[in-house]
Amino acid sequence: MTDHPTHGKQPPHVPPASPGSEYPLESGVLYRGSDYQPPRSWRTWLVGKPLSTADAPHQTIGKAVGLAVFASDALSSTAYATQEILVILAAAGMMALGYAFPISIAIVILLVIVTISYEQTIHAYPGGGGAYIVARDNLGELPAQIAAAALLTDYILTVAVSVSSGVAQLTSAYTALYPYRAWIAIFMVMFVMMINLRGVKESGFTFAIPTYFFLVMMAITVAVGLARYFTGGLGTVVDPPEMEAVHTLQAVTLFLLLHAFSSGTTALTGVEAISNGITAFREPRSRNAGITLIWMSSILGVLFLGITFLSGQIGAVPSESETVISQLARTALAGRNFMYLMVIWATTVILIMAANTAFADFPRLSALVGKDGFLPRQLAFRGSRLVYSYGIVTLSIIASLLIFIFQASVTALIPLYAIGVFLSFTLSQSGMAHRWWKSGHLQLGEELTEPGSVLVHDGRWKFKMLVNSFGAVCTAVVMMVFAITKFSDGAWIVLVVIPLVVITFYRIHSHYKNLAKNLTLENFGSPRTIQRHRVILPLSSVHRGSLYALSYARSISDDVTAVHVTIDPVDAEKVRKKWDLWGAGTRLVILDSPYRLLVEPLLEYIDKIDKSRQPGELITVVVPRFVSPSVANGVLHANTASWLRRALALRPGIVIVEVPYQIRDENHTLKRK
Repeated sequence: MTDHPTHGKQPPHVPPASPGSEYPLESGVLYRGSDYQPPRSWRTWLVGKPLSTADAPHQTIGKAVGLAVFASDALSSTAYATQEILVILAAAGMMALGYAFPISIAIVILLVIVTISYEQTIHAYPGGGGAYIVARDNLGELPAQIAAAALLTDYILTVAVSVSSGVAQLTSAYTALYPYRAWIAIFMVMFVMMINLRGVKESGFTFAIPTYFFLVMMAITVAVGLARYFTGGLGTVVDPPEMEAVHTLQAVTLFLLLHAFSSGTTALTGVEAISNGITAFREPRSRNAGITLIWMSSILGVLFLGITFLSGQIGAVPSESETVISQLARTALAGRNFMYLMVIWATTVILIMAANTAFADFPRLSALVGKDGFLPRQLAFRGSRLVYSYGIVTLSIIASLLIFIFQASVTALIPLYAIGVFLSFTLSQSGMAHRWWKSGHLQLGEELTEPGSVLVHDGRWKFKMLVNSFGAVCTAVVMMVFAITKFSDGAWIVLVVIPLVVITFYRIHSHYKNLAKNLTLENFGSPRTIQRHRVILPLSSVHRGSLYALSYARSISDDVTAVHVTIDPVDAEKVRKKWDLWGAGTRLVILDSPYRLLVEPLLEYIDKIDKSRQPGELITVVVPRFVSPSVANGVLHANTASWLRRALALRPGIVIVEVPYQIRDENHTLKRK
């Protein structure tokens, strides 16, 4: 069963229900409005007061907040994309760094192509889902799962890379923190997770301030830098960091330039995020999401070009010890002054907040895949704050593990990055091209209803198909370049992981299909009638709890057998005598256990009973269980029911029933008083 929000509306056949009221719907069916109110607890303080499903329409966001939520990943990439280009070009010496700006122009052209494509996707698929939905509706199941695997992998890497890059900015200004960068990054991931668990609207407003603060500070830095450049007062970096030694200088080859280009295309990661999260926007969703996408791409292109151009003019050096942004800021703003620190802090915060784009999209996409049965269905359940809590927590754990393994090194994580997003770009645009082809072959007035949208004839289908086809070719070429140039640096890991994730999807889907086949009511006559109960009551000793369980057992069947496993003849005799007094004539079987085993002899006895079971007969194992108000006291008792359940779970016709007996804890009672 999956979560399908009604956006505050009751199903058409169900009248609005006030708390506690009841409405008869059909014969034997009663609809009742619940008057339950979640109590305040530590979770309320941590993630906020639970929200009703009816509050869903009020949790949507506008364009300004949407830019902060969904564009922070793309905008923040300007803080490290230029540096990644320079890192590769540095292998050919300082003179090769001049190629960075022409490479950035090529990347911005690619950005324009991808933006046009996704702007079309937003209007064609207003329900969101991006590349996954487009591929599912137009290319088939396997391409859809490849797109989902690629995007989910990319979102995990987005969190790891952006937070690690943010911490790198921080350690550039405060070098004493460098040895602790991995733990600082993991703490930041947990912080962003907690904010996202509080809900889309609240996290959006929280992240809007640092996003716009970053944009203002970077705009000032680039504007001041350009003004000083054109007036001749910019100069070069003072005391630049030492560039990492390259063992063998390379020549400036096409391969080197393509390698640098592929590293710089990380600036495009996050462009698809808005198309995945359209449902988070206020109505009209598609229009608001489309405008936000254009805002994001325009700002991204201008900042990326400005930073790359100025970095070349000041002679910025790629280094792990001081970022290019730090070198640019202290050169353009004349030293490590207050404005410089504001730029560093703004960049650090936006890079950490950039993880929020993944936190906004990973849970939504995993929920869609979960609803289709390719991921655990729990990922499709909304939490108390109307967000997909399981997805948020899952993303946090996996990203933190990556950060710990790679010790928050951006250079080590970057090769794993961007292959997934360009694979999804290619599948999305290929799917859109096929969609326009299908549209062109529909008659005027004819409609084709698909799971993700309704398709009608489009008079401009040829032009749109050409745009998306060209975009698909461009992004496919970039993906191949990235895979080849970054293969030995670690990209092979992603090329292995994505197929493994797809295989996992299909294993999960196979399980759900098999489950549905077993549970279907098609060609199902009637459930098997239980004609007779045979009850087995495991007995450790004779006490109030066991007698209460005996009373329950006798209420469901006249055929009850108490079974005591003994390792001590003296204890067995005590049990027998007490049972004669309190057993109400119920037969008792004492099983001798010479090897001092308790559960195994009981299972052997149940096996013998099971083999002689008649058709229509059900074996019920009734297990007494002590329940104490103190959680700590629970470990003092053997959990026999759990052992039996694990051992007998796959055996048809055997049921395990726990009969709790509440134990009064005097210390606990005194504390409550």
